[in-house]
Amino acid sequence: MEKLQQNADSLRDKNRLRWACRRGMLELDVLFMPFVEEAYDDLNAEQQAAFRRLLTCDDPDLFAWFMGHQQCEDAELKSMVDYILSRVKV
Repeated sequence: MEKLQQNADSLRDKNRLRWACRRGMLELDVLFMPFVEEAYDDLNAEQQAAFRRLLTCDDPDLFAWFMGHQQCEDAELKSMVDYILSRVKV
């Protein structure tokens, strides 16, 4: 029964993440949505927390970081930005 509850909690968390990944900029949507579907579950708890924190940042900041216009000054968030970019297939 406990495992079933954990699965339900995980699904709710994933649904919240999907919703948080819907941004005002298509450029960010195409980075975040596939990442949540394909890679989020493989992250350790620390990395998952960093990703959730990244989603609380403002879209203009995220856009600047992901497009290389600025460097994120937060080392943990910069590491997550770099990791997501490394997974992007061009």
